[in-house]
Amino acid sequence: MPTTPEMSMDMTTVGDPGLLDTLQHEVAVFARRAEQTRLGGVGQVRNSMDRAAYLLLNRLDREGPMGVKALAASMGIDSSTVTRQVAPLVDTGLVKRTSHPEDGRAVVLQLSPRGAARLEEVRSSRRQLMAELTQDWTPEEREHFCVLLTRFNRALSARMSVQGTAPADQPPAS
Repeated sequence: MPTTPEMSMDMTTVGDPGLLDTLQHEVAVFARRAEQTRLGGVGQVRNSMDRAAYLLLNRLDREGPMGVKALAASMGIDSSTVTRQVAPLVDTGLVKRTSHPEDGRAVVLQLSPRGAARLEEVRSSRRQLMAELTQDWTPEEREHFCVLLTRFNRALSARMSVQGTAPADQPPAS
C-alpha cells in the first residue's frame, strides 16, 4: 500500500495528542450519531432515505444524466455497487433508465421528476434539522464549520484514494 509523507508521520509531532484524541473521539461519536439518525431531518421524511440513495440522487441532480460507469467514477465506487444501489431507485420511480442518445446499447441514469421532488423533500427536511442543530450558531460559525468539514472530508477522500478505495460520499469539488 503506497503512503504519502503525511501518512507516515508520527501523529504526535503534528499536534497536541490530547487534542487529537478528542478529535478522533468526536469524529467517532459524530459517525455513530449520524448513522443512528442518518441525519434524516425532521417531520414525516425523517429517516426516510438511506445514505446511498441520497448520495446517488444528489449526484444525478447536480451532475445530470450519466451512465453507470460515469456515476460510479464520480462517486468513487464500483460500477456493480452503483448498479445494485440504483435498482431500487429505478423500481420506485426515483431514477429513470434510458438509452444513450448516441449509443442505444448504453444505459443512462437520470433523476426522474418524482426523484427530484423526493430529493427536495429530504433536502428540505435535512436543512431544517441543520437549522435546528445550529440555531445558536452565528452565520460565520456555520460557514466555518462547513469549510472545515469539507476540508476534512476531502482529506479522508484523498487518503482513501491513495489506499485504492474512495468513499461514496465525497462532496463534489467546488
